[in-house]
Order: sequence, then structure tokens, then C-alpha cells
Amino acid sequence: MRKSQLGELTVSSLGLGCMGMSQSYGVRGDDDESIATVHAAIDAGCTFIDTADVYGDGANEELVGRALAGRRDEVVLATKFGFQSPAAGQSLPSGVNGSPEYARSAIDASLRRLGVDHVDLWYLHRRDPQVPIEETVGAMAEAVEAGKVRYLGLSEVSGDTVRAAHAVHPISAVQSEWSLWTRDPETGVLPTLRELGVGFVPFSPLGRGFLTGQITSPDDFPADDMRRGMPRFSGENFQRNLDLVAKVRSLAESKGVLPSQLALAWLLAQGNDIAPIPGTKRRTYLEQNLGAVDVTLTAEDLAELDAAFPADAVAGDRYNAGGMEMVGR
Repeated sequence: MRKSQLGELTVSSLGLGCMGMSQSYGVRGDDDESIATVHAAIDAGCTFIDTADVYGDGANEELVGRALAGRRDEVVLATKFGFQSPAAGQSLPSGVNGSPEYARSAIDASLRRLGVDHVDLWYLHRRDPQVPIEETVGAMAEAVEAGKVRYLGLSEVSGDTVRAAHAVHPISAVQSEWSLWTRDPETGVLPTLRELGVGFVPFSPLGRGFLTGQITSPDDFPADDMRRGMPRFSGENFQRNLDLVAKVRSLAESKGVLPSQLALAWLLAQGNDIAPIPGTKRRTYLEQNLGAVDVTLTAEDLAELDAAFPADAVAGDRYNAGGMEMVGR
């Protein structure tokens, strides 16, 4: 396994996103298989483990905590706060809260659910527009001083927000969606991160599964899968995006690798300040993803991928209107 540098924090170049073990992509996964997947990741050197307090309304942190029992010192553990728990009877978060008071209570609750005395990387999941970022990060810095957190991160923020936050306390990483079909960070936040020496953690590096080439119809999604309500997976957008993925599949076949491995290798080729966190709840897919580390892409390969999947080619927004309002703040 290669290593990536997120500020002063060293992590495995591929991490494991745990959200899907507890929510979002259809029926909740089998906890025993999920725990076995975490263990298999650690055994393979994929030791950068990512969760959040809102995933499964706390259930995912509890699951990750069980998986890490006796193995805490082998991993770099990241979690997030900022989304408030869903209202009664709802499945989606009720809003964002970046107040210092909420931050202080959130870290204590996360540590309790995880069963640990500290986390290595703690992100603000979304910026609260009602609270100055300096106040939120100031409270997060208190958790560092108290030994509850080692490093701080932000998620789905603008370059200006990173700059303001970094002036209060060093920011080690920004987590946002980045993949062949979400190229916004390249001209948005990434230049600021590299100026400041902040690492980047791409989530959904496989386009929420689309870049695996295994999704061919909206009917492939379970009834309760969040992707059914996302513009990129709806109507005419679905077929237009499917045509793009066909090009990736063709290039992957020519190299003798899986489309998912090619997509992850493309991200890994962007620099050692990048650490994608593909999510899976099954050991089979984990093994496939880890194979991306052994894929070497030439300058010609990268140019072919850029030509096959131009930055502005994807049809549809990442989220609905409400979700889009929360990103890039």
C-alpha cells in the first residue's frame, strides 16, 4: 500500500469509506460482513477508516467502533460532525449546526459511540452559513488541545473557507466528491489546498458506483437507495452518463483492469496529497478496489481518460437543489 500526506498526517493512499455499511445505498449491510471488510482492509494496509456521526444516525460509528476493538492503534480513524440527526420519521438530516456548543457535544458523542479516547481526523461535515467558520474551527481546535482529536478537516467547502479556517488552526484535509465524473475540485478548492499544504480526500471516487460499470439501469437500485433521487441517475441523464462510463470500461479492458480500478488509479495519479476513500461493505469489492494501487497510468493513459470523460461532460447535478446549496460554502 502506498502512503499519502494530508498536511502532517500520513495515511494509506486508499482508505475505506464506511457510510454504505449503515445507510444510503439500499438495505443496510450485514454487520458481520462489514466488520470482516474493515478487518480485511486493515490486514491489506488500507488503514485510513472514514465514518461520520450522521451515518445511520450514529449506528455507523458504533459499527466501526466494534470493528476496531483491539485494533485501534493500527488505523487512522476519521469521523465528521455538523449534520443534525434526522427529525422523527425522516431519513435525511434535519440541517447543519456548526455552533461551538454543538461541536463540543458532537466530539464527545462520537468518541463514546466509537469506543475510543481520540480520533485522528475530525471534519466539519458541512459549513453552517449561520456561524462564522472561525468560531466553528475554534471549538474544533479546543478538542485538539484536549487530546480528543489529532488533526482537523473540512468537507465540501470553498477555498475561501479553507483559507479562513486554516488561519485559526491548521487544516490537514478537505473531503469532497472527486472522480472522473465530478471534476469541480480541480478548478475550485484544490489550488487553494495545494497552496496551503492541505491534503484532499475524495469521497465517492467511483461515482457512487456508476464508474464500476456494473450499473446499467435505474432498476438496479433498491427502492430505498438514495441514488434514485439524484439528478445524475434520473431520466435522460442516466443514459448520457452511461455512455461515458462505456468509454471508461473500454479503456479498462484494453489495460486488462476493472473500470473501478482504472477510475481509482486515475485519482491516485493526481498526487501523493490525495487519498480516495471508496466505500464498500463487502470484502469482494474491497479486494477489487485495492487492486488499483498496482495500476500504473502513463501520461498517454491519463490523456485518453480526460478525452473520454471531459470535465464538463456529465449530465445532471450531484444532489437535488437543497443538497447543492450545502456544498462549496
